Amino acid sequence: MESEMTEMAVVPKVHRAEININASTLALKNFFELVRLNNIQEIDIRFTDLHGRWQHFSVPIAEFGRTEKDATIFQHGIGYDGSSIRGFQEIHESDMLLFPDPKTAVLDPFMPNTITMIGNTADPETLSMYLKDPRNIAIKAFAYMKSLGIADEAFFGPELEFFILDSVRYSVNAQSSFHEIDSEEAPWNSGKPENGTSHKIRHKEGYFPTPPMDTMHALRSEITRYLQSVGISVEYHHHEVATGGQNEIDMKFASLLSMADKVMFYKYIVTNAAHKNGKIATFMPKVLYGDNGSGMHVHQSLWKDGKNLFYDPNGYAGLSQMALWYIGGILRHAPALCAFIAPTTNSYRRLVPGFEAPVNLVYSRRNRSAAIRIPTYSKSEKATRIEFRTPDPMANPYLSFSAMLLAGIDGIINKIDPGKPFDGNAYEHKGELKLPSVPSSLYESLDALEADHEFLTATGVFPKELITAWIGMKRKEADEVRLSIPPKEFELYVSG
Repeated sequence: MESEMTEMAVVPKVHRAEININASTLALKNFFELVRLNNIQEIDIRFTDLHGRWQHFSVPIAEFGRTEKDATIFQHGIGYDGSSIRGFQEIHESDMLLFPDPKTAVLDPFMPNTITMIGNTADPETLSMYLKDPRNIAIKAFAYMKSLGIADEAFFGPELEFFILDSVRYSVNAQSSFHEIDSEEAPWNSGKPENGTSHKIRHKEGYFPTPPMDTMHALRSEITRYLQSVGISVEYHHHEVATGGQNEIDMKFASLLSMADKVMFYKYIVTNAAHKNGKIATFMPKVLYGDNGSGMHVHQSLWKDGKNLFYDPNGYAGLSQMALWYIGGILRHAPALCAFIAPTTNSYRRLVPGFEAPVNLVYSRRNRSAAIRIPTYSKSEKATRIEFRTPDPMANPYLSFSAMLLAGIDGIINKIDPGKPFDGNAYEHKGELKLPSVPSSLYESLDALEADHEFLTATGVFPKELITAWIGMKRKEADEVRLSIPPKEFELYVSG
């Protein structure tokens, strides 16, 4: 494999013909067949902002067109104001074009007679891929990997955890602040008369209970059916460790771009299904004091010619030398990666040493106390992979998956040694081993990214403009939190 590698390449600019992955005749045929068979009245087109939130607008089918001849939007795009999207364009260069990708077209589960599609943004003057469009970054990251000859496939399998709550109330003002959440299954409700016949889940005892303790089963099953309806394969679902409605629904792994698209649909479906049932879903990493946070453990492997490049039956935990170098790249760049994979101030209320959080930058088989775990459920080639446990579900999937891939590739190119595996309980090492750890705050992660981003930008995948915009945007966000006064400080300090 090493002999097939080239020196670090730079991804060339890609123009509309390549953005228009829609040029696929089969994809267009399937799209118009979907329109014809389902009495479609509206086309909803979406793109992802830097934060990882979907933006959308809708076009009536009469305006969009029911045939390839009429639907010129696939060839010419549709305009929008990029200056109104956080982190995108300045007011004097606001015009942008969005090209919908018909391969992403699905019947929207929550909008009757509507097809939803994801689009790619282009500059209207040059028709080149817009530098800050997260989906374009994912396309370029994959192209960069293939240009090196290292692999022809990068599989990602994220496990998103989330809470479904009965209510969320909060207020932040100059003179007051509070937040309050509630869940019928939570132990703090055991004393209410109306809950006298219900079962409660105690803190940290929510992993795998059956109904009636698991109050979320029926809703998770409903969400699963919605996911399947848009082509997302679900392996299984279950209640997670925390009380108060923490859940996990696991998707089958997929290629980088496809999986990032699926994550966006996943969040949309979870949020809307909860809303439909009078509840509220949140992907915040840390919701409950004294209970588990929500992570997004990301399984990864590289393949070529149908062979898993991470597999070696004689290697540690069945891993090849390439896999170990990939791990070395992720561990070396982990502090900078945290700016994308743990991108909120709330992320670091989950990533706290000593509280069973994946903060220790070591790797190990079967070991959930390490930042990188090597699953050992199966010894088969197909199942061999690494699991990076530090990311959380607030991450933008396009940016975070791309950054992880580039860090791993940097490890392969430079043969970065990850060191020896740590097969003990990293949670109980009490600090005497001085294990390397993730940053303790969003500020520290952003400082790390500012100092270490060449593995992202030298490839031509992440433009420096995006790194600069991201750091500025996130520092402003962190400043907002730092300048606020939490109620806990009044409890500790108001009386001196």
